[in-house]
Amino acid sequence: MTRQINVGGVLIGGGAPVVIQSMLNTKTTDVEGSLAQIRALKTEGCQIARLSVQNMEAARGFAEICKESELPLVADIHFDYKLALAAAEGGASKIRINPGNIGGEDRVKAVVDTCKDKKIPIRIGVNGGSLDKKLLEKYGHPTAHALVESAFSHLELLEKYGFYDTCVSMKSSTVPTMVESARLFRSQCDYPLHIGVTETGPVKMGMIKSAMGIGALLLDGIGDTIRVSLTDDPVQEVYAAKDILKAAGLRKEGVNIISCPTCGRTQIDLIGLVNRVDEALKDCQKPITVAVMGCIVNGPGEAREADIGIAGGDGFGMIFEKGEQVEKLPYDELLPALLKRIEAF
Repeated sequence: MTRQINVGGVLIGGGAPVVIQSMLNTKTTDVEGSLAQIRALKTEGCQIARLSVQNMEAARGFAEICKESELPLVADIHFDYKLALAAAEGGASKIRINPGNIGGEDRVKAVVDTCKDKKIPIRIGVNGGSLDKKLLEKYGHPTAHALVESAFSHLELLEKYGFYDTCVSMKSSTVPTMVESARLFRSQCDYPLHIGVTETGPVKMGMIKSAMGIGALLLDGIGDTIRVSLTDDPVQEVYAAKDILKAAGLRKEGVNIISCPTCGRTQIDLIGLVNRVDEALKDCQKPITVAVMGCIVNGPGEAREADIGIAGGDGFGMIFEKGEQVEKLPYDELLPALLKRIEAF
């Protein structure tokens, strides 16, 4: 079991459920726009939000956002340690820094002392695209061992000043490197891990890379908090994170839809039907499995573990529960009847 940190009341590590994070794409100086995005993220299940604090104007905006935010906020800091100090004073629930790019040890100590005094955790963020030149010379390129060595050097610096309230991330745009670094780190250390694949590309590829990288680690029992990085509305990151957690068996909330691939036996618009079921149940939080099958020959048998499901035939279909037929209806009545039964579940 990993150590545990407390981010504005949200527990990370130490056996707590995996926490979903996202990062705002609004300007931190846009207080109202940022608050609106925070509300949207919370509504969809995000638990922690990160904001970029690039200058003192942004730090002032961050402080204003903190006053009304419905989520704990992480200040993302690069280069200027004074921005970390300002964010901590402004109400940050966590500070994300790369100790190697904010100056000398005296500046790191200043951030550590402030965070220790205010009981604010620090996330050490190591990224394959911004490794120290000495590590690149040693390893040739951003390998998993280079990422882990970087993380440990930063941890040792924080520990030198008596700071242990830390979370670590080692991100890479290369899935195998990200996975290997997290496995290697976990084998040597019990600090909680924030996991995710960075710079994943377009949404379709980003979803695949994130599911592979995050999913592989979660199935290993590695990962205390996750962010799915997508070039899209941050709300889409939250949807994807929830789906990854459900697929890994770590979240029960929400409907799990299973459906068969189409084949020559399919006599209905299965693709259209699945999409309609998905849309109708997107806000349903009941922990049930719903099957949508393309034929009545194998449908119930293949989905016998589903709580409830439908299978279509030529102009008609059937509703089944736990593999047993409970109702036979004309095709047009299948979906309304299914939704009515789910509502009564």
